[in-house]
Amino acid sequence: MNINERLTALRGFMEKKGLHAFIIPTTDSHLSEYPASHWASREWISGFTGSAGTVVVTREKAGLWTDSRYFLQAANELKGSKIELFKEGLPLTPSIEEWLTTELGEGEYVGIDGNVYASKDAFNLTHTLNRKGLHLNGDYDPFNEIWHDRPEIPANPIFVLPEKYTGEAAREKISRVCDAIERNGAESLLVASLDTIAWIFNIRGNDVKCNPVAVSYAYISREETVLFINHKKLTAEISDYLKAEGVIIAEYDKVFDYTSKLKSSICLDANKITFRLYNTIPSDCRIIDMPSPADLMKSIKNEAESQGFRNAMERDGVALVRFLMWLEKAVPTGEVTEIMIPGKLIEYRSQQQNFVGESFDTISGYGPNGAIVHYHVTKDSSLPVKPEGFLLVDSGAQYFDGTTDITRTIAVGPLTEQMKKDYTMVLKGHIDLATAIYPQGTRGSQLDILARKALWDEGLNYLHGTGHGIGHFLNVHEGPQNIRMNENPTTLQIGMVTSNEPGLYRTGEYGIRIENLIRARHETTTEFGDFYSFETLTLCPIDTTPIVKGLLTEKEIAWFNEYHKFVYDRLSPLLTADEKQWLKEKTNEI
Repeated sequence: MNINERLTALRGFMEKKGLHAFIIPTTDSHLSEYPASHWASREWISGFTGSAGTVVVTREKAGLWTDSRYFLQAANELKGSKIELFKEGLPLTPSIEEWLTTELGEGEYVGIDGNVYASKDAFNLTHTLNRKGLHLNGDYDPFNEIWHDRPEIPANPIFVLPEKYTGEAAREKISRVCDAIERNGAESLLVASLDTIAWIFNIRGNDVKCNPVAVSYAYISREETVLFINHKKLTAEISDYLKAEGVIIAEYDKVFDYTSKLKSSICLDANKITFRLYNTIPSDCRIIDMPSPADLMKSIKNEAESQGFRNAMERDGVALVRFLMWLEKAVPTGEVTEIMIPGKLIEYRSQQQNFVGESFDTISGYGPNGAIVHYHVTKDSSLPVKPEGFLLVDSGAQYFDGTTDITRTIAVGPLTEQMKKDYTMVLKGHIDLATAIYPQGTRGSQLDILARKALWDEGLNYLHGTGHGIGHFLNVHEGPQNIRMNENPTTLQIGMVTSNEPGLYRTGEYGIRIENLIRARHETTTEFGDFYSFETLTLCPIDTTPIVKGLLTEKEIAWFNEYHKFVYDRLSPLLTADEKQWLKEKTNEI
């Protein structure tokens, strides 16, 4: 079926069930950012492949809501369908709720699949719809009926991540989680987030592309800790390991029956538990709805995890040096295309110890495609990389000891003066955030301006966040911290690893982004308290060709030269003589 035929099939299902609209989020039963293919319903119904977006279908109309990272991509991928693009965050764009209340009549029904919809969102939606005389029904998954070749829920085997990488045994993490929930007045914790479960139990899997997680649920308490997982994923050795850590193993789909019989007070995050799972909890259970303390623990990397990041960055840096050397020689020959680049990066990274795979699909955007923030290259869209202008490459890898995420904007030939100035403004923002010193208790939203001020001074801006948390051999995007304009109550704490990635995008021309990973650390203690700073972890030269040195302050120049010396000192012992010479030239002082 093509997209419009799929919409017709969904409308037939809706009519049969008495539904007048249906909302399809991107998520799975674990509210993951990147779902396994079984739950890729939004992509299947719309053809839009971005990682964020929601489709709403009524009996006459359909719309896709997505954020600024995907405006250009969505417009391209929706061509030929009857799905309208709604650009989230723009003043004239209605919310999904606003749109529904104008499209539907009083007494009509809006459907969701309660097994993939966050309970907090469902509660809020119910309240909004009820005020307008509309009703919410969360009982149906139409895709089980209309998606005839729907993939199965993955049942791939899991493995244990050794303690030399994790720095802490699972039983110790479980004990710390119990301490935290008890401090908040709860006796147990219900977890559906796959990366949090993987972190707690020191297990990894490959059920989701680029994310080393396994489909599962967990219940944690002093009395008993249960991992709900398909037994096909387990070897006898894995089962013995989990039992030795004090974990009871139950079948994946038994979580609903188990939860329906709970009697204890339970801690959960309604933003991270599905509507269906939440509704199985008995009404006489006391629910403490709060951000999961396990998520915060996971975000604060211990010394073993932090050192793992540093080690992984060295190997990743070697691979990137070899990639950049290849690129520099190959572009003038005319042989390089956007679609070649992801494979080349895998080729060089796969030669490194502890390499597991990509941490996300590489973004390789030349010229106008670089302005598509989360551009996904295809055979049809792939451009030849000409020896002129900018090439933006955003890529990352999963290693057993760390996860990497790096963006470099590379001058592959002559640049305009505007390109150089834009690049330098982005670089200024990157440096100003990297050199920040801030008091304990600072939130990411309070630092975001540092990355944007140079751009704002010129009337320029970017609409995505400046930084996201990074998992340790886990999801490349993790919370609870971030650095963005939106308010987030989570403070930056020592050990948190976050990206630093300001950018600038001129539609139809080029895109610029410079990204390193940074780790929060203690800087100093004064009479005014403790102050923190950032340790830059990423090891890769930043292109000096586009820099307008006169636009940089002395402090910014000093940081840049110091960073390049740091890159050379760390990587050069791992390189051949030719590679070392190339890196020396690329890291010379400006």
